[in-house]
Amino acid sequence: MTEPAHGGGDSPLSVEEAASVEASVDAWLQDQLQTNPTVLTVDRGEPGQRRWYVRMAGEEKAVSTVWFTLGQRMLHCECHFMPAPEENAAQLYEYLLRRNRELAGLRFAIGVEDAVFLVAELPARAVSASEVDRLLGSFYAYSERWFRPCMRIGYQKRFNS
Repeated sequence: MTEPAHGGGDSPLSVEEAASVEASVDAWLQDQLQTNPTVLTVDRGEPGQRRWYVRMAGEEKAVSTVWFTLGQRMLHCECHFMPAPEENAAQLYEYLLRRNRELAGLRFAIGVEDAVFLVAELPARAVSASEVDRLLGSFYAYSERWFRPCMRIGYQKRFNS
């Protein structure tokens, strides 16, 4: 996917540029669906939305879904990492904040109902196949690496039973 031609640094994408980025993301994700056994499904948002849902199979975390939403200026990406902790919340949040220093381009965040998410944003003009690949791979790698340790902190009684 090539970066659309543009004038200003943070000006919104034109309708044509957004359509081009959308088509490129569609094509790349469909290729991943066909060639990458980790990618289980790729779904789209409602008609008129530039939104994709990518479900991936994992080992530590059975399934992860990454949402990509293309706006006029940014590609917003997020993945539900785990539900709100039942215990040791302060310890878990400290652990996550310390992990944020190690993340390349992603960060842990607390979302609705205190659930933990991995999130990222990329300027819309920087969207390319290699960047979407990097993001999807990072979501997968970080979920696999830190899901079990975080669950052990936030759900300690369940793991010690």
